[in-house]
Amino acid sequence: MLLRFRGANHRSFRDEFVLWTAASRFNVDSARPVGLEDDPDAAYLPAVVIYGANASGKSNVLHAMRWMRGAVLGSVDKWSALDAIPREPFALDPEAQDETSLFEVNIVLDGDRYVYGFEVSDERVESEWLHAYPRGQARRQVWFERDADDKDPFRFPGEGLKGDKELLVPRTRPNALFLTVAAAFNHPHLGPIHDWFKKNLWFIGDGDEGVRSGFTGRKLQNPAVKDRLKRLLEVADLGVDGVDLEEGERGMKVRLSHRGRKGSVPLDYSLESKGTRAWFAFLGPMFEALDTGAVLLVDELDASLHPLVAAEVLRIFRDPEANSNNAQLVCTSQDVSLLGNLHTFPPLERDQVRIVVKNRVGESEIYPLTDARPRKGEALDRRYLAGAYGGVPRLTEGEAAEVLGLSDAEACA
Repeated sequence: MLLRFRGANHRSFRDEFVLWTAASRFNVDSARPVGLEDDPDAAYLPAVVIYGANASGKSNVLHAMRWMRGAVLGSVDKWSALDAIPREPFALDPEAQDETSLFEVNIVLDGDRYVYGFEVSDERVESEWLHAYPRGQARRQVWFERDADDKDPFRFPGEGLKGDKELLVPRTRPNALFLTVAAAFNHPHLGPIHDWFKKNLWFIGDGDEGVRSGFTGRKLQNPAVKDRLKRLLEVADLGVDGVDLEEGERGMKVRLSHRGRKGSVPLDYSLESKGTRAWFAFLGPMFEALDTGAVLLVDELDASLHPLVAAEVLRIFRDPEANSNNAQLVCTSQDVSLLGNLHTFPPLERDQVRIVVKNRVGESEIYPLTDARPRKGEALDRRYLAGAYGGVPRLTEGEAAEVLGLSDAEACA
């Protein structure tokens, strides 16, 4: 599971930022994985929702996490063919191009906690590190540290990291991650850390609905998954009462059946509403995360989903029976109803909310809603829209209409 992500100098984030997914004193009932009940540092949040104004940088938090995943998986083969490491430093300050970009995760894997991260410039990996906190031990084990400016860039202090590691050093290019190289050579202790990235940080965003629909459709070949999917389509009150895979000219096709006057009627998938397709496409990745205990990243959870359906998604991840493998959801949203008391059972607690703001020179910042010390039972939705927590557009009511009502001469004055 993911406890923390840290980054800097990526897209709209000029300075260091931290996304905590660890539980706080505001959420004392947060589920904890088996075997970690006595470790307060490992209490995790099953869902975190990021709010902010348009263009504030919400999506860039998820993008930084995706970028780190892509780097870990592809720094050996993909970066070798490029003239520079394909990072995206803050573009509104020319000095940022000459500074490093930082990426770091704090994760729990098989009961042990690890902190892995790196800094990169355009030319090379400037630093890289992996620290371990074995279960039951408070002391940190430094498995490896790398500093490109040192005469001997790699350090392996102590006996924490077993196996042949010195042999991998000469095989590691300056513009490749040591973790990626170690996984390529099947290092027994570094391979699982690499596999965490391979099996986590799945992303759902606008524009990839077709790919996700195909992914969900392939899961229908499993009868158990098909039954779960059918029931969740019914729960969403879409009028769907059946789902099947049919052989088509270009392979298998998804066909949903709808309740009609004279029974169930199958419809071509292309005729389904945008909301139905969005929910169907969402279910496959969600099942994958729930079944494997992965971290699912969703940009705009409420896109094409009714607020009640979006709330159910959050409840699924918070439910210890529905989410028995400790999967996590990290998403962005504009749906303030998830913050309020409109729901009989509120889908969010105070410490599950993060706010992103952007200053006057285009730099983003993220902080937890709890920094504002909201009281228990506070109308978070109304207070958020009123600007009490930040993260809302700097608008004056009626200003947009007033601008449109100006004559050309007035507008240019």
